[in-house]
Amino acid sequence: MRDRVYRTEGLILRRNDFGEADRIVLLATPAGKRRVVARGVRKTTSKLAGHIELFTHTSLMLALGRNLDIMTQSQTISPHTNLRTSLARLSCAYYAAELYDRFTEEQDENPALFAALIETFGLLDRSASPDLVLRAYELHLMQLLGYRPQLHQCVVCEAQLTPVADRFSPELGGVLCPLHRDADRMALVMAEPVFRLLRYLQSHPLGAVESLLLSPELRRDVERLLRAYVRQLLERDLKSVAFLDESLRVE
Repeated sequence: MRDRVYRTEGLILRRNDFGEADRIVLLATPAGKRRVVARGVRKTTSKLAGHIELFTHTSLMLALGRNLDIMTQSQTISPHTNLRTSLARLSCAYYAAELYDRFTEEQDENPALFAALIETFGLLDRSASPDLVLRAYELHLMQLLGYRPQLHQCVVCEAQLTPVADRFSPELGGVLCPLHRDADRMALVMAEPVFRLLRYLQSHPLGAVESLLLSPELRRDVERLLRAYVRQLLERDLKSVAFLDESLRVE
């Protein structure tokens, strides 16, 4: 049996007004995604309000409720304030949060995924290349959830891939060798630098993007392939994609 009151870390993914002064808060936690009630948080006297800003990494005390658990305490671990000073960073944060939300179910425990999410938001808050942080995050998230795209063996015959492989199939879930490049007539053309970058991002820690100096064209090409793969898995684009594209174009 769970304790009536328990503590957890959380990242604030979304908030919605509820009743006259409450909010329903969607949290990412090591024990999975969950919705909780923050009572009275919209009152000017609330001590919780400043600790549950959107995308804040916080330490929480929760009490079991009949339908939703109740937030009783919150202490900020990292406010990620830079996200709110840059439209580009903010749009990346919305995308990262929505990607996590769409790929996970409530109370589906995954501490490694939560750790990757927290690291991603820390990087988005300070990185000079937030778009590359998103590319690394996409690949790490998919690996942790069992959707890892095949980038080292042909997705059809499992032959070891070489740099001459130049087709990526979102539908089949990976790269095609030259012998099977026509196995998916809708496969996307992939230049060698894109292939190398995908494999680098998949096999290195999230923070490794900080050392990369890449052309805008290469960044866009990698984004195009991974966005197509995410769209294939979810069967639609994320709602935050339009906001992300517009904000990155402006900045």
